[in-house]
Amino acid sequence: MDETVKKITPQGLKERLKNDDIVLIDVREYNEWIYCRIEGAELIPLAKIYDRNIPREDKSIVVYCHTGQRSYHAAQVLLQRGYTDVYNLEGGIDAYARTVNPEIPRY
Repeated sequence: MDETVKKITPQGLKERLKNDDIVLIDVREYNEWIYCRIEGAELIPLAKIYDRNIPREDKSIVVYCHTGQRSYHAAQVLLQRGYTDVYNLEGGIDAYARTVNPEIPRY
């Protein structure tokens, strides 16, 4: 199995969200989630990504964190668990807030 993590840019995520063809997962911790999040995301902290089943409904999975490091690791875990269409948001929510939605608070 090719376990190379695919990337999606903040602008690419914006377009995919319009199409409603992805499952968006935030792998940050609850205290980060309550401060800011991308609308439509489900919170599954990185520590729980190992054993949570993610209903896909034939959709791609996009994971994000603050800057892209934790979500990269989460994407690797999901690929190892047999999910095949997994993307990591480049630059995380920080890049998304800077380039797509400046109303999202940054930290």
